[in-house]
Amino acid sequence: MTRYNPREAEPKWQEAWNAHDSFRAVGPDSGKEKYYVLEMFPYPSGRIHVGHSRNYTMGDVVARYKRARGFDVLHPMGWDAFGLPAENAARERGVHPGGWTFDNIDVMRGQLQRLGLALDWSREIATCSPEYYRHQQAIFTRLLERGLVYRKTAKVNWDPVDQTVLANEQVIDGKGWRSGAEVEQRELDQWFFKITEYADELAEALNELDRWPDKVRTMQSNWIGKSLGAEVHWAINDASIREVHGNDITVFTTRPDTLYGASFVALAPDHEIVKALADKNPQIADYVAQCQKMGNTEEEIEKAPKLGVDLGFTVTHPLDDKWEIPVWSANFVLSTYGTGAIFGSPAGDQRDLDFARKYELPVTPVVLPADTQPSEHVIENEAYTGSGTLYNSRELDGLTTEVGIERVVGILEEKSRGKGAISYRLRDWLVSRQRYWGCPIPIIHCDDCGVVPVPDDQLPVELPKDVTFDHPSNPLERHPTWKHTHCPKCGKPARRETDTLDTFVCSSWYFLRFTSPHTTDLPFDPSDAAHWMPVDQYVGGVEHAILHLLYARFFTRALNDAGLVQMDTPEPFSGLFTQGMVTHASYKSEDGRWLAPTEVEEKDGEFFEIANGKAVTQGAIEKMSKSKKNVVDLDTFIADYGADSARWFVLSDSPPERDVEYTDSGVEGVWRFIQRLWTTVDSLPEAAPGPLTIATEAAGPALDVRKAAHKSIEGVTDAIEGFRFNSAVAQIHDLVNALRKATGEDEDILAARSEALGILARLISPFMPHLAEECWARLGGEGLIIDADWPVADATLLVEDSVVMPIQINGKRRSEISVPKGSDQESVKNLALSQESIARALEGLTVRKVIVVPDRIVNIVAG
Repeated sequence: MTRYNPREAEPKWQEAWNAHDSFRAVGPDSGKEKYYVLEMFPYPSGRIHVGHSRNYTMGDVVARYKRARGFDVLHPMGWDAFGLPAENAARERGVHPGGWTFDNIDVMRGQLQRLGLALDWSREIATCSPEYYRHQQAIFTRLLERGLVYRKTAKVNWDPVDQTVLANEQVIDGKGWRSGAEVEQRELDQWFFKITEYADELAEALNELDRWPDKVRTMQSNWIGKSLGAEVHWAINDASIREVHGNDITVFTTRPDTLYGASFVALAPDHEIVKALADKNPQIADYVAQCQKMGNTEEEIEKAPKLGVDLGFTVTHPLDDKWEIPVWSANFVLSTYGTGAIFGSPAGDQRDLDFARKYELPVTPVVLPADTQPSEHVIENEAYTGSGTLYNSRELDGLTTEVGIERVVGILEEKSRGKGAISYRLRDWLVSRQRYWGCPIPIIHCDDCGVVPVPDDQLPVELPKDVTFDHPSNPLERHPTWKHTHCPKCGKPARRETDTLDTFVCSSWYFLRFTSPHTTDLPFDPSDAAHWMPVDQYVGGVEHAILHLLYARFFTRALNDAGLVQMDTPEPFSGLFTQGMVTHASYKSEDGRWLAPTEVEEKDGEFFEIANGKAVTQGAIEKMSKSKKNVVDLDTFIADYGADSARWFVLSDSPPERDVEYTDSGVEGVWRFIQRLWTTVDSLPEAAPGPLTIATEAAGPALDVRKAAHKSIEGVTDAIEGFRFNSAVAQIHDLVNALRKATGEDEDILAARSEALGILARLISPFMPHLAEECWARLGGEGLIIDADWPVADATLLVEDSVVMPIQINGKRRSEISVPKGSDQESVKNLALSQESIARALEGLTVRKVIVVPDRIVNIVAG
């Protein structure tokens, strides 16, 4: 027998797949059912490490499995190639972002190919290619025509390090998602996609995505934040304020039943009334300046201390014309939610209560919890936010909160002081970015004609190549000629838009481009898109639950409505799986440098830097990250152990939705198993039957081998279908163990071994495709195993003839017995009591009762 050598086998089989064009998707003419598998495409920022390989391997398992099941599989790859890292590299290294990006693509493509992924490389795309972004520009103008794109002056999140605007979703704890810099607030003219137009549909359709993780659907639902309530009009009692704003302040509330608990109305710090008053009142101006330094994301506001200022005027309560309420500005009121104004009912809202206590405003409880007397319900420092019975609420007293909400809405509408309404947390998608390396926005600004879209026959608007990065600001704005052009309408001198599109626009439709990546007149062929869409299985990180996945759902709907694609249900991804990460211990040197695992050695449980022998501190076990250097380079791993070892390792120990820890011992275990599997295959005599043999005459040990193999077919198939890859790995381990016990070379056992080994080779093919091909060739299989059908379990071999029954004494498991299925209770009882371990455990005890649950368990009660 020989040892399996991946260095020889893997390049050989990859060459064979390429020669047979094994992974090219056919399309509508294939006559087969389609299956579209896609992993979230990578950003080409450098080399791929073992941690990156996990989601690609998971998608590849599904793709290879579905192909074996007879599907026409589309499994493409491309590059999310625009973005700031390339621009930052240009500044740091003096290179052009395009050159840096395409060099990285070449490296990463080679790594993915060495991993043996079943990818249709004929469909490869890069979003930074003009052939791709010309179509994105055309889509932009189509959506502009449909009113789904607009430009306005808006307060924006400005990243002072990356020198660009960030969408709200890209601000994490008040900091830029890439740079980590404290975000500032600025007002700029910006471009927006009207995603709120689809807020209702996006929220409601989440219920239909039954193959999405619940946590992702919940995250999206919370982000969209659909709220039912009422718009309430509070009449302004100050004539000068009415001149600025009109007669009323309109407030959206989800709890109109608490109106009689109101003690103040509060406006956002950037509300137009507050800004007007700040121009005349230094105290209000100082307050506004303080708020601007505190940030305006929900996370920041929740953490910040409550801050407010009395604006010096009142409004009339909508249910009582004689009741005046003071108007304040409060830092916890968001201009981007509702109308930028709230009414404070402190007893029923914790933020309102904290604010009221700080500024000594009234607190009147109006909702009585169930089984509580009014005298017992005292609000001190904790608001009661639940439902109950209304009191202290005049004509509403005694109503439940639910009925009270309906009654108040009716009263407001009768008095013309409000109406029932819906509000959303979701804001329109700000897509302007002040950077070079992105898709140019196809707009021309003309003094006479205004905003003019670039005509289709002038697309793409290409990025200039002669730009400089000696300053952090936008190179397109500083370019001496590029932005100067002529108006397509009047021909007069005009100015190009120098903002580029958020890179999330590129990833909001790339899956559609994969369906026909070579069309030139359209972004994609509608018939091809209709055939392949939706993506049947999408694989990627949960960190994209809000940004990418929500934007892609919006984009697909917008394109569907624009007639560019026709889908019965315009959801881009019918199935979604969010994989866990590969983790690794991190290491720090004495002087605080992060060290790579290859720079560290262990001696007697302590760690030392190889270069100088100094002590090293082992840190937390966390996600592989280039910044902390706790990564294992994929090429190095493949050179040492082979691609199949990497694939098998990242799927082995943990459920795929959980993290898996990289350890040297774990990798060594994978390597030993691969060798054990190979020797099990290679031990079959050369004269044995082929791998598609069906050993119908098997009996005794030969029949046991067949049963083990067919049970493995059922187990592995169910595990792949259910995305339980670690369970499939365990099933294959069991089958190998069973085969290693099957010895002998008589005709029956050889036929059973040949059949089982042929099944084993096909079962491992989605996981370890190179080893599977080598096994198939060794077993005498015809052609490539990639073209072999998935094995089908024989139902008659799945029936258990015996069962294993645990034996408990006083509820504690002591042993187990194997008995024929359906054995009578008396014989099971006698067999259990005859076990040596049971007899020892019962010494000195009296058996009071023996309870036999047929085919399940034996319980012995003794004392």
